[in-house]
Amino acid sequence: MKALKNIFVGFLVSFIGSIPLGYLNIIGFEVYSKTGMNNLLLYLLGVITIEAIVIYCTLLFADKLSRSKKLMKFIDLFSIIFMLILAYIFYSQSKSEESSESQLSEYLQYSGYLIGIIFSCLNFMQIPFWLGWNVYVVNAKYIRLGKKLNLVYLAGTLIGSFSGIFTVVMILNKVTEGTNLLSKYLLSHIIPLFFVGMAFYQAYKFYKKYY
Repeated sequence: MKALKNIFVGFLVSFIGSIPLGYLNIIGFEVYSKTGMNNLLLYLLGVITIEAIVIYCTLLFADKLSRSKKLMKFIDLFSIIFMLILAYIFYSQSKSEESSESQLSEYLQYSGYLIGIIFSCLNFMQIPFWLGWNVYVVNAKYIRLGKKLNLVYLAGTLIGSFSGIFTVVMILNKVTEGTNLLSKYLLSHIIPLFFVGMAFYQAYKFYKKYY
């Protein structure tokens, strides 16, 4: 049961985080449209290879934080602020989306796996994203930690990222330019509201726990 909960929470967090139209999704669409399905799958494997390292390292750090009772209040407060920051980031991203086909074209000559590695390494936002989420799910006891349970959680997050980016790429491939409107709506409304809701929920738990 613990393993199933870990993999479900990992999948859910990662899938939702992958849905907004970020640059990794745009690059994945370019890889698919220019070089086909096989290269897209290699690209996604490259992306989650780096993500696996980031998630596992931040999870270990979150474990240490969760064991320190003196930091629990700070962690709870940080989780609330982090949710609001994520809501703002996703909202503001919808106002400044850019596509860079000319810069991407020079990379498309390489293996999709290498492209995924390169651009995932440049995705610095995943570090605070996963640190914040891992602190949150550990502190809120949504997942249980342990050597095997950590790997199960990691597997769930990687499946979620792979599935999320793949889903967005397939949608982009099937619809017209109207997709830009849809993606902006998701970024500026649904995803930010989700994070704001989580922030309010955490604020309620924070008040109930400490006051």
